[in-house]
Amino acid sequence: MKLLPLCLLLLLSACGQSDDLIQSPLTPEQVSLGFFEAIYISRDVEKAKKFVAADIGEVIDHYHIASAVQRYVLGLSMKQVTMSIAEIDIDFFRKFTDEVTVIVKLQGLKGGRKWIDDRTILLQKKDNRWIIVDLLPEKGRIEG
Repeated sequence: MKLLPLCLLLLLSACGQSDDLIQSPLTPEQVSLGFFEAIYISRDVEKAKKFVAADIGEVIDHYHIASAVQRYVLGLSMKQVTMSIAEIDIDFFRKFTDEVTVIVKLQGLKGGRKWIDDRTILLQKKDNRWIIVDLLPEKGRIEG
């Protein structure tokens, strides 16, 4: 009978713990969508930097505002954006992979007209969390 109050006390103290301690690491899909949501919907570059490697974070920091990141880093200025995962090159053995490519489909308005575009990103698992390490050039896009 003395054990019951102790169990209740432990249960109640566990309820007060931070969700961050209980929450599992984000999947590559969640990281990818989180990044694009931060840039295109929330327009919050600080939030976006949480999903990327340090070198990409520095580039994002350089542009300061989401519209500049859209234009100069991603090469795609859009408004009223919705997004989904178009493709991910990961399979059943997800636990054993440390690198994955994700294609995010963006739909919205570009210059006032409906636009659909894909963006390909490379993620790596570092310290048990997925981060974006590269924003891959799109087909037909000229680097220079």
